[in-house]
Amino acid sequence: MNVLVIGAAGMVGRKLVERIAAEDGVLGGSIDHLWLVDVVTPPVPSALEGVATAAAMDLSAPDSAAKIAGLRADLIIHLAAIVSGEAEADFEKGYRINLDGTRALFEAIRLEGQKEPYCPRLVFASSVAVFGAPFPEQIGDEFFTTPLTSYGTQKAISELLLSDYSRRGFFEGIGIRLPTICIRPGTPNKAASGFFSNILREPLAGQEAVLPVDENVRHWFASPRSAVGFFIHAAQLDLSNVGPRRNLTMPGLSALIGEEIEALRRVAGEKAVKLIRRERDPVIAGIVAGWPTNFDAARAAALGFKAETSFDEIIRIHIDDELGGKV
Repeated sequence: MNVLVIGAAGMVGRKLVERIAAEDGVLGGSIDHLWLVDVVTPPVPSALEGVATAAAMDLSAPDSAAKIAGLRADLIIHLAAIVSGEAEADFEKGYRINLDGTRALFEAIRLEGQKEPYCPRLVFASSVAVFGAPFPEQIGDEFFTTPLTSYGTQKAISELLLSDYSRRGFFEGIGIRLPTICIRPGTPNKAASGFFSNILREPLAGQEAVLPVDENVRHWFASPRSAVGFFIHAAQLDLSNVGPRRNLTMPGLSALIGEEIEALRRVAGEKAVKLIRRERDPVIAGIVAGWPTNFDAARAAALGFKAETSFDEIIRIHIDDELGGKV
């Protein structure tokens, strides 16, 4: 099996590649070759040397999608995107990367299949940002997509394209609507949702963090470990059980920011909680107010997708995976 990961230098991409390196056959079979692509050259774990090839490439640049499709990978995992806050701040860049690049990839795969039969499995990273207010108390699988951000709009359009290209048989597509991934390791990024991780990650490292919204804000979460699990499961899923609605809302945990903070207090103590500084940002608060807060992800759960059920678990996963099990 030949596998291509686009966006392999990002947080989820790196963790996915690390999981592939650590568990032989984790994607359902042995890997003959693994291509790793991003706008910067992705790292290659030592266990994958001789199997993996890494390259820097901008999917939205002319001819890039055709080169990528020309690799004729059996499995393509498309993670590449710019995050919500950046897509909102830079309208043109958001549409170029998140929509034009995705459309170029889909079309390049279609054209590659005209040369010689080719129909790969394509797993696409979407987002719960495809939904927009007003919301019911719990969003079910039948709720319509009316995003209130440019990022959400770009993802929603890509979801429609994925469904249509799959219907036409150009590839076997499945879209994974990710919850907000928390706790993201590393340094803060430009995502409007970044503070959800910041207010836990920095205090766990003994550093101050800013909370820009009220503690009664509710949101939908899953850990990086669960995110990787979603893509691995989707890569092997029998799509006849999915049907024509190819985009799935992933399971997650609905929690208030206040509940995040209480979980931090239980796991790391009052000293960590005191490092959170309240400083309201009306721009971020406005963006977050249009995001969904709670889901009934029944379809995904029935298909075997799983996530955490408590914030204590999410925090402990971060401690185990990023801090050596200690705080």
